[in-house]
Amino acid sequence: MSSASISNISTPLLIEESAKGRLGAVLPKCDVEKTALPQDLIRQSLELPELDEASVVRHFTRLSQKNFSVDGQFYPLGSCTMKYNPKMNEEAAAQRGFRFSHPLVQDEYNQGNLELLYRLQESLREITGFEGCSLQGAAGAQGELAGILMIRAYHRSRGDTQRIRVLVPDSAHGTNPATCTMAGFVTETIPSDKNGAVDMDALREAAGVGEKSAADKSTTLAGLMITNPGTLGLFEKNIVEIIRIIHEAGGLVYGDGANMNALMGIVKPGELGFDVMHLNLHKTFSTPHGGGGPGAGAVLAGKTLAVFLPGPVAVRSADSAGSTWFRLEQPPSSIGRLKVFNGNFAVLVRAYAYIRTLGAEGLRRASEYAVLNANYLRFLVKEKYPTPYGADRPCMHEFTASPDLGNGIHTIDIAKRLIDYGFHPPTVYFPLIVKEAFMAEPTETENRETLEAFAAALVSIAGEAQTNPELLKEAPRHTPVGRLDETAAARNPVLRW
Repeated sequence: MSSASISNISTPLLIEESAKGRLGAVLPKCDVEKTALPQDLIRQSLELPELDEASVVRHFTRLSQKNFSVDGQFYPLGSCTMKYNPKMNEEAAAQRGFRFSHPLVQDEYNQGNLELLYRLQESLREITGFEGCSLQGAAGAQGELAGILMIRAYHRSRGDTQRIRVLVPDSAHGTNPATCTMAGFVTETIPSDKNGAVDMDALREAAGVGEKSAADKSTTLAGLMITNPGTLGLFEKNIVEIIRIIHEAGGLVYGDGANMNALMGIVKPGELGFDVMHLNLHKTFSTPHGGGGPGAGAVLAGKTLAVFLPGPVAVRSADSAGSTWFRLEQPPSSIGRLKVFNGNFAVLVRAYAYIRTLGAEGLRRASEYAVLNANYLRFLVKEKYPTPYGADRPCMHEFTASPDLGNGIHTIDIAKRLIDYGFHPPTVYFPLIVKEAFMAEPTETENRETLEAFAAALVSIAGEAQTNPELLKEAPRHTPVGRLDETAAARNPVLRW
């Protein structure tokens, strides 16, 4: 076969590379007595391939190149903050002292790691304006649950067992109502007004402080869960008044910090009056994530709730000789542990390296660039992808559009067609209050050329919707697997192959 004909083959030839006796590694001579495995534990029918090292490496490299990744493509998933992760942070986390330390090592032999935990706690406290910080959470959802459990512990400590209602705006993250249910609370939805903000009259009524409220509503209110900026990409202008209303009714306010990438270095949620908040360190503070982990959901609290933080937390003290020591300590009224040990340590190292590298000015700049990028991208596509809420005001780090391209084209068709253009689709059909929702978050790490190329693809797809709508309905067309029947897959999942 000529080289020209080979180059025309779009997919690699399928050949059997396994051969009996072929090895990819040579094990050292066994220095212990060999013992036969029990035959009932051996799967006789399991035929494992026998391959050399190069074949194995090439196989997994080919698989990795089929995946979308932040290192390879623009990843505009709204509310996920898929920013590029500096490799210097990876090098920091790979340092031997961090990588090979064991959480059961006694504190006196683990001072460097404990000092890093303490310094990270202090950095996050300074960035957010809160009194206390715990790094226990292994993910945002776990940090979220911790915050609500802390609110529950606070009310129970006061004998307020009748406080069982938690208010949640209809634009909230989907985990918010689930978290309330797991903690034993009842969720009550607060609608958005025509501008995409919390409906203040509905909030006052639900909190029991409005003229239309039932007399006993305030006595059953445990608190409010709210994301600011919200999932519409808009800053909640009434946030101080919202917090005041909840506090007046005897409730506490939980802040979902998933969208902190728009605020760091600019706004301190603790100073706005929030009682507790979680941060996704794997989003805002730059650790690679997606595909199930790793993550870190740090929890921060004001004076009222700091004693209930999950533990242990790192503390600093001095001995009689004046030497500084670090140790782990449980907060006085802690809700307990979230993990067996002390959080996903490598993620915490990366977050600390990120904060120390950028400094206060750099963190603020990162948020400013994230907001600038989102507004620029929204402007480039606004004619075909209009925003139903807040079109007359700047968005924050993301925006939610409601495209209507006609010819029976839905948001899912646009998302699938974007794959053919080489872009990962943004978040679709969320938040639920936006028809055909299309939520894009470019983050601060994307340059102008990338944003313009993405916008050009969206505009081109809008044109295709008019001239060749079937092209979108059949997309993606240039992937190993074409359009899947997602409804059938959800109802009849194939869980093994």
